[in-house]
Amino acid sequence: MTAALALLVAVAGLTGHAWVNATRWLRRPGDPPAEPTEPVAVLLPLRDEADRVTPCLRALLAQQGVPGLRIVVLDDGSTDGTAEVVRAVAGGDPRVTLLTGVAPPPGWLGKPHACWQLATRTDPAPTVLAFIDADVVLAPHAVAAAVAELRAARAVLLSAYPRIVVRTAADRLVQPLLQWLWLTFLPLRAMERSPRPSLAAAGGQFLVVDRAGYLRAGGHAAVADKVLEDIELARAVKRSGGRIALADGSRLASCRMYDDWPQLRDGYSKSLWASFGHPSAAAVVVTLLLLLYSAPPLLAVAALVTGQPAVAAATLAAYPAGVAGRVVCARATGGRAWPDALAHPVSVVVLGWLTLRSYHLRKRRRLSWRGRPVS
Repeated sequence: MTAALALLVAVAGLTGHAWVNATRWLRRPGDPPAEPTEPVAVLLPLRDEADRVTPCLRALLAQQGVPGLRIVVLDDGSTDGTAEVVRAVAGGDPRVTLLTGVAPPPGWLGKPHACWQLATRTDPAPTVLAFIDADVVLAPHAVAAAVAELRAARAVLLSAYPRIVVRTAADRLVQPLLQWLWLTFLPLRAMERSPRPSLAAAGGQFLVVDRAGYLRAGGHAAVADKVLEDIELARAVKRSGGRIALADGSRLASCRMYDDWPQLRDGYSKSLWASFGHPSAAAVVVTLLLLLYSAPPLLAVAALVTGQPAVAAATLAAYPAGVAGRVVCARATGGRAWPDALAHPVSVVVLGWLTLRSYHLRKRRRLSWRGRPVS
């Protein structure tokens, strides 16, 4: 009975922590009080994005409240006509500059190299750089609001997590775990105040940085060989003495990360090993997640079968406590709460399998993305 109560208390405590993060500490950029007075450059790296870049680029061209906005696009070795699509959508708009990327040199992965080319080849006048992925569609005031929040937070780096668009069953099982994990386990206020690089999180889909602080931290050159270049960049900023901040960007941006299950599976597999580090650490974390969130219904059934109704009740109560945590996080980040949260135990099982697959493929040097090896 003691173990069952401890399980319930642990899950309820984590749900309470997620609620505090979501209601008290999570930044929520909105309409900015005034237009930014400093020049801003939006940097868009592209590699074989002909099928999805149009909505992203159109949204950038429709940005409001940022006088003199520059949009710099890098075609990173695309073979599907991405550059032609960019030219057609831009239509000669003088705000858009299209650069041709060069292949990453030894020691560099593709995404950090593309971002570094953008940061170093764009006009030196902008004091703020906004990195955006091709699968992100911004609201008309998104860049202005994010820049205002960056300055209000007195941060070098602001990560505004977009609303994740889910359409398939796989999306609904896996994608909400992104926001759920950091809202549940990361102390947001401590993360902003602490200088510890290990206490950092970021998402590269919509990342706004102070240019001087970014360069002082080494920029993407400091994370040239990192699969999770966004998180590692946040850590580099902390090591250089800068602050980072996380924000709910669901009112500013939406993102459809993957089109189907193979893309989602391979996208997570390429990076989960880097999230956990050593395999033993991954094994401990995944085991705890499974115990806290997937095992309670099964343990409750086992307790009933063995004639322990009180233990069954306490254990089963951990299930709605975990579901409540998913609901809190979904509502805080513009996600879908019902009925998806009811499948949270299954979501955690899928996460565990993806983690195992990530380490398995890395051990065999079979991880790749966009036609380039990542490990």
